[in-house]
Amino acid sequence: MASSLVFGVYVTMTEWIENGTYVMGEAIHNTTIPFENFARVTTWIFFSTIIGWYCVTRIGWRRTAGDKIIGTKMALLQLMLLGFSIISLYEVLYNFTVLNAQITAGIIGGAVPDIDKLSVAYPDPDRPWNLVFATKVFLASFIITTHGFYLSVKPRKSLDE
Repeated sequence: MASSLVFGVYVTMTEWIENGTYVMGEAIHNTTIPFENFARVTTWIFFSTIIGWYCVTRIGWRRTAGDKIIGTKMALLQLMLLGFSIISLYEVLYNFTVLNAQITAGIIGGAVPDIDKLSVAYPDPDRPWNLVFATKVFLASFIITTHGFYLSVKPRKSLDE
């Protein structure tokens, strides 16, 4: 994940210096690894974050098991996770809806658009986001925060198990 982050920052900075603008996530979304038409860097990032989160929760469950986080701290953690989960779900639905609308508008206009190049100039018109990249990032965020919320509300294991 760190290598894809460094690669993405490098390519985005190069694009910024050369053109004066960039599309967030386009550089790493349009790069395939290990060979052409196999898997894009965004797909590798998506799965590695999900697998990484699962490993962290399986390895580190003892740090939160039992009565280590109780009362107000747990309620605030659950509220924060629920809020992040709702925001992430909204972003996934928003990005997916805009992606479908742009595809439909292109088809109605008579040309099938290149799905990998579609972007939206939101929230900042000077820094648009690649829609496929944004959808994958926020879907991973939704899965992780929802799973974290689930783990925070399910009955706790004791440290003896």
